[in-house]
Amino acid sequence: MSTYTVAQVTTAGGPFEITEREAPEPGPGHVRIAVEACGICHSDTFFVDAAVPGVSFPVVPGHEIAGRIDALGDGAAEHGWQVGDRVAVGWFGGSCGHCTACRQGDFVVCRNLKVPGWAYDGGFAERAIAPVDALARIPEDLTASDAGPMACAGVTVFNGLRRSAAAPGDLVAVLGIGGLGHLGVRYAVAMGFETVAIARGPGKAEFAQELGAHHYVDSTADTSVAEALLSLGGAKVVLATAGSSNAITATVDGLTHRGELVVIGAAPDPLGISPLQLITSGRTVRGHPSGTAQDVQDTMAFSVLHGIRPMTEVTPLDQADEAYRRMLSGSARFRMVLTTS
Repeated sequence: MSTYTVAQVTTAGGPFEITEREAPEPGPGHVRIAVEACGICHSDTFFVDAAVPGVSFPVVPGHEIAGRIDALGDGAAEHGWQVGDRVAVGWFGGSCGHCTACRQGDFVVCRNLKVPGWAYDGGFAERAIAPVDALARIPEDLTASDAGPMACAGVTVFNGLRRSAAAPGDLVAVLGIGGLGHLGVRYAVAMGFETVAIARGPGKAEFAQELGAHHYVDSTADTSVAEALLSLGGAKVVLATAGSSNAITATVDGLTHRGELVVIGAAPDPLGISPLQLITSGRTVRGHPSGTAQDVQDTMAFSVLHGIRPMTEVTPLDQADEAYRRMLSGSARFRMVLTTS
């Protein structure tokens, strides 16, 4: 049996180790992917640090997988997949199909969601096994190192915007212009929204303009974020990508009537929002998870159509530990991506 290389963590919070394993064969309804690239997401810390239940070591994380199918399990071909197909797998790594959410067709909030790196080995490896319902086809015009981050970061902001209350022409603010937010600004502009980028410091104004933002709000300025948004007419939607509860809370009073706060930036602290802030203007707060394989496919197609790509730093798989630590430090611009060749 042939072997393949993985980057694994053997203890909670420990360093990545490069090791060889025997290549498994895909089971029924699964495929084996020859991984070409895998993005590093901050959510990988949930599994590396055993911050969620059910983590079993050693852990091979990675839920921004892009590569080619190199083996089919029984029944996979009946779903239209062939060896050589280019595929991506994201946070949505498959669903159970029998919980209430799945029976209602809302697969991304499946109670038994299969996340790569948690439910099964992820993409910090030369090979990965995934169920067919997790597979998204990669367009010809998208490289593997660009497609990988689209399967989590990209689809999360894309879906968060397209399923929001905003219509073309509405004022939409994107809080944070880092790993998620830099894509959020570009998608918001491409969707026809009057787009506001919110970040810390005046030095990021030029970058926000490069991304296409129509307005920039410095959250450290004397004028509050809410006041700045209201001076522009009030935001119909705030897409909160920054993982800071205080920063998210500061945007709420900048929403217009019936405005919507869409939260995708994970933060452990509670939001400091009072009921009156919501009731009097009919505002809503909504958490937004990632997206299904079809959503990932839609994200990639939209990105190709509008020339949108993630900003990445590409690193070989054998430097996974250094790349992961760079992501943790916040110094990456903006998505770290591991490649196998």
